[in-house]
Amino acid sequence: MIFNIQIELVFGLYAKKDWTGVIEIDSSSTLEDLHYAIQDAVEFENDHMYEFFISRTERSRDKIRFNDENEKVYSTTLNDVFPLPKGKKLFYLFDYGDKWKFQINRNRKKPHEPVKDVEYPRLVNQ
Repeated sequence: MIFNIQIELVFGLYAKKDWTGVIEIDSSSTLEDLHYAIQDAVEFENDHMYEFFISRTERSRDKIRFNDENEKVYSTTLNDVFPLPKGKKLFYLFDYGDKWKFQINRNRKKPHEPVKDVEYPRLVNQ
């Protein structure tokens, strides 16, 4: 099934403006796959470390982390993450120095079957 994932910039040290986008991506994709889709969408060069985390806010200390160190980013799928626990949100942090933080939400559009001849993931709204 194809999920519609909304990505919203929460903080970026050098951000000049707000950024929001919607990516269509297969629900069986890993968080690593989502990382590459976000990198393409925001036109980053994939030249820094990153992690995903689940917490109440982007600044909460109590986090469930998915990163290279614990290797969960490679095996955790979007189906594993969504729906999120009540009161929790999914965040993506890219570049620990510049701290590009994005909030990731599955939007309300129902998951759908892949469309023939469409390559996923793809940015559908920016």
